[in-house]
Amino acid sequence: MKTRPEKVDFKTLVRVAPERVFDALTTARGLDEWFTASSSIDPTPGGLIVYRWKDWGIQKYTGEYRGQVIEIDRPRRYVWQWMADSGGYDTTVEMDFTPTGEGTLVRLVEYGYEDGPVGMRDLLNRVAGWAEVLTLMKYYLEHGVRY
Repeated sequence: MKTRPEKVDFKTLVRVAPERVFDALTTARGLDEWFTASSSIDPTPGGLIVYRWKDWGIQKYTGEYRGQVIEIDRPRRYVWQWMADSGGYDTTVEMDFTPTGEGTLVRLVEYGYEDGPVGMRDLLNRVAGWAEVLTLMKYYLEHGVRY
């Protein structure tokens, strides 16, 4: 499959320790605190990831996405693959957690979108989705505000 050169690429500063940010984004317990419902993650390379939502957000989304852990190095790096929104192929997500004097710089890159109109829709969906997710995570960790 030919892939698009464009990718999701976000950075956000979260004013808490890297371990806390890492756990909030890479463990089922951490995700379920603020975002998912009954998710599961096997934190080993090749391990199964199941993100689950029930009545989430304004649209009351209920469903799940499955993926596979590629690399995990707490609290520095997390890489996984999961299905694109269109369901026809997987993308790769890389998260890096860098300590700063103010907290943790999170960088998220997602790539591997199919070249063509379907891949462009998948990319745009994920750009919007990740912007929302990272903002919600930041507000939860810094202020205890949960959607």
